[in-house]
Amino acid sequence: MNFKRWTPRRTPTGQEAMLLKRHRRTRKLFAFLRVYRRELFPDSFQAELEAMYRDTGAGKSALPPALLAMATLLQGYLGLSDADAVEATVSDLRWQMVLDCLGATKPVFSQGTLHDFRHRLIENGLDRRLLERTVELAKATKAFDWKKVPKSLAIAIDSSPLEGAGRVEDTVNLLGHAARKLLGCAAVLLERTPESVARAAKIPLLTASSVKRGLDIDWSDAKAKAQTIDTLLRQVDSLEAWVREKLPADIDGPPLRAHLDTLDQLRNQDIEPDPSGGGMRIRDGVAEDRRISIEDSEMRHGRKSKSKRFDGYKRHIARCLDAPLILACAVTPANRPESEAAPRLADDMRNQGVQFGSLHIDRAYITSCLVEEVLAQDGEIVCKPWVARNGTLFAKGDFNIDISASTITCPAGETEPISLGTPVQFDADTCDDCRLRDACTNAALGTGRQVSIAPNEALQQRLTEQLKTPSGREKVRKRVAVEHALAHISARQGNRARYLGVSMNEFDLRRAAAIQNLESIHRVITAKAA
Repeated sequence: MNFKRWTPRRTPTGQEAMLLKRHRRTRKLFAFLRVYRRELFPDSFQAELEAMYRDTGAGKSALPPALLAMATLLQGYLGLSDADAVEATVSDLRWQMVLDCLGATKPVFSQGTLHDFRHRLIENGLDRRLLERTVELAKATKAFDWKKVPKSLAIAIDSSPLEGAGRVEDTVNLLGHAARKLLGCAAVLLERTPESVARAAKIPLLTASSVKRGLDIDWSDAKAKAQTIDTLLRQVDSLEAWVREKLPADIDGPPLRAHLDTLDQLRNQDIEPDPSGGGMRIRDGVAEDRRISIEDSEMRHGRKSKSKRFDGYKRHIARCLDAPLILACAVTPANRPESEAAPRLADDMRNQGVQFGSLHIDRAYITSCLVEEVLAQDGEIVCKPWVARNGTLFAKGDFNIDISASTITCPAGETEPISLGTPVQFDADTCDDCRLRDACTNAALGTGRQVSIAPNEALQQRLTEQLKTPSGREKVRKRVAVEHALAHISARQGNRARYLGVSMNEFDLRRAAAIQNLESIHRVITAKAA
């Protein structure tokens, strides 16, 4: 598809000059984007955006994709909905100035156009390129003294919780919600009302305003509650059987297959046979990777601490410590370990040609592939080590671990060989006769002291030594910069997800990071000009 390239004017009009002057103190990014829009969206990047539409047969709008990309940034900057973003192109002079449409009396684009563009951006990985373009702009504008920035960079990584946008439900409501979705889908395919399908399939529960209202029991009565699960499952089974009978040609294709799979997923994770016999019950305990929302299938339970839970996602950022720029972002379900975000962060930075001089992380990332990559490049890992405690008894730190000799020596002078990743067991007879036994272990006689040896024990030893020096502790404190950056991201996005799913929220995180980078560039350029 052929596009008219976006070539907004460079020289400001009289009205634009007035607007630029008014935005020196508030909402300054509007003025910055007006001045640097051609540099942010050069012809080479515009060609990448236009390539999203080639050979697809889609794309009714002849609008330049670069203009829509700029609108996407403005939308994230102000936190507007699609409808408000469309309206802003008519009612907000700041938007009109940046989009080069001053005086527009009709919306520049529609909600559908903006929605479709966003999904194209994500599907083609160009939301990542939008973030990369801000880093490239920082270099092109020489906002930072790149001569002082080392070739091998110091990178810091951190994460924070992001509450999901989907509704979290208990087992009964999850099953009821999923069954309603299947009911509605079948009704559309059969061109019938949901109520008539429910009557035909003999599932009166799903015609009530809520499943629990339809069940109408005392939920504090354990016996009634147990019987309710069987009642609900029988009606769900009846609906599934009816759908398979009436729509045999549709059950293996979208959208019906997805709804059937959801019900199967919920049964497998939340329901089990009642050990007392004669039916099913809600599962005792929580299934691994349990689905918690129908609307957002990728949300999960996560924990800020042992006592604080959250439902949704974790957002991760990688920030350069040599220049105030965010280089990469990732979003993972809340139940996944931090190390699972590392491959995506590494890929994004590798695409930018980043060479690691040092990696500043917290302990949650210590087993990630990024650590291995940095060490392979002879880079430095800066992190607080795991500290093994043992109450008032000798802790692991009281033992001398010699990695080069593959030995461990206890406070009493006994030495044993070690193997990385395998606990070492001291001789039981020696420990029984040891004068320091009461200060070392509470284990029964005949049991020697055991000490865990981590797979990355050599690294843990180096990190422990690092914290013993003032310079080492100063290096550890440098990671606070990424914590501040993440706090700014959280303030911009809020702590509740704007979208459903990993990819959509990753787009939103990258957009927020791109805006933050642009503000950093603007701040430095302004300071230099002062």
